[in-house]
Amino acid sequence: MWAASCLASCCASCTCGLCTSAAAGISRRSARIAYCGLFALSLVISWILREVAAPLLEKIPWINTFTNTPPKEWFQTNAVLRVSLGNFLFFILFALTMIGVKDQNDKRVSWHHGGWVIKIVVWAVLIVLMFFLPNVVITIYETLSKFGSGFFLLVQVVLLLDFTYTWNDSWVEKDEKKWYIALLSVSVLCYIATFSFSGVLFMWFNPSGHDCGLNVFFIVMTMVLAFAFAVIALHPKVNGSLLPASVISVYCVYLCYSALSSEPRDYECNGLNNHSESVSTATLVLGMLTTVLSVVYSVVRAGSSTTFLSPPSSPKSGSSKPLLEGEIESGKNEAKPVTYSYFFFHLIFALASMYSAMLLTGWSGSKTGSSEQMNVGWTSVWIRICTQWTTAALYVWTLLAPFIFPDREFY
Repeated sequence: MWAASCLASCCASCTCGLCTSAAAGISRRSARIAYCGLFALSLVISWILREVAAPLLEKIPWINTFTNTPPKEWFQTNAVLRVSLGNFLFFILFALTMIGVKDQNDKRVSWHHGGWVIKIVVWAVLIVLMFFLPNVVITIYETLSKFGSGFFLLVQVVLLLDFTYTWNDSWVEKDEKKWYIALLSVSVLCYIATFSFSGVLFMWFNPSGHDCGLNVFFIVMTMVLAFAFAVIALHPKVNGSLLPASVISVYCVYLCYSALSSEPRDYECNGLNNHSESVSTATLVLGMLTTVLSVVYSVVRAGSSTTFLSPPSSPKSGSSKPLLEGEIESGKNEAKPVTYSYFFFHLIFALASMYSAMLLTGWSGSKTGSSEQMNVGWTSVWIRICTQWTTAALYVWTLLAPFIFPDREFY
C-alpha cells in the first residue's frame, strides 16, 4: 500500500497544475502538460476504483448479470476497463478531430489548446457514462486494448531510444573532456548495474533443486543482449556510442525482472512467491511510472525532429530544442505550420489509456487470487519478454541501418 500511495501522490501532484491552469486559463505551451495531468488523474481514479469499487459494482444489475456472482477480481477488472474506455474515447475523439491539421490558423487548433472547462466536463461525463454500458462492450474493448497496448509498447521503446540518443548527443556536442568522462562513467555504472542485477535474478528465479530452464534462458539472453549491444555499438564500422547501449541494457534487465516477477506465485521457480504482495505492487508501480514518464517525455519532445510527433513541415524540424521553451506567435493571415502532429499527440494518450488498463489488470489474465496479484500470470510474462526482444531489435536496427543502407538518411 505504501508503494501504491506513492504512485497515487505522484500522479495527483501532476493534476494540480491541471486544476490551477483550468481555473486561470491554459496557455498554448502549457496545454500539453494539462493533457498529461488529465491522463494522470485517470490513473489515480482507476487505481482507487480497482481497490474499492467491487462491492458497488456487484449491486448494479446491468453489470452483475450473472446467476452466480463472479469473484471480486472480475469487478475490479471491469471497473478499471470502464475508466480506461472513457479516457480512451476522450483522446481518440480528439485525435480523429485533429486529423489533417497543418496550419496554426486552422480553427481546430483552438480546440486543442483551449476550452478546458468544457474538456474536463466532457472527460468526466464520458467516464461516468461508461458505467452504464453493457458488459459486452467492455469485453470488446478489453480485447482491443491488448492490441492497442502492443502499439503503445512500441511507441515506448521508440521514445526510450530517442531519449538515449538525445542524451548522448547533448553531452558529445559539448566537446569537453569532463563530459566524455561523464559519458564513460554513466555507461560503466549502467553496465555494472545490468550484470549485477542479472546475478541477483539468478538467485531469485533459479532456486536450487528445481529445473528452471526457462528462467535461466531469459536471464542469460538478457546478459547476451547487453554484451552484444556494446560490441555492436563500439564496432569501428558502426557509428555508435556506449551510453545508449548501456541505458538500453538497463531497461532490458528491468523488463526481464518485470517478466519473471509476474510469474504465477505457485510456480516453483518464482523465488519471490513468499513476498508476492510487495513484489507485485512494486512491479505494478514501476510499470505505471514508466508509462507516465513515457507520456510526459512525448509531451516534452513534441516538436523535435527526432520524434514521430513532428511533421516534416514543422518549423522546428531539424532542431532538438524542446518546444516547451516557447512558441512564436504569428499574425492571423500568415501561414504558419503547426509544430507537432496533434493527431499523433492524442493517439499516444489513447494508446497509453489502453496500456495502463492492461497493466492494472494483468492483461486481464488473472481472474482469481488477491487484488495485489492481478498483474500476475503467463500472459504478463510473455508480453514483457516480447517487449524486451522488440527493444533489442529496434536498438540494433538503429545501429546497423546506416551501415546496411549507406545511401539513405536516417533521422
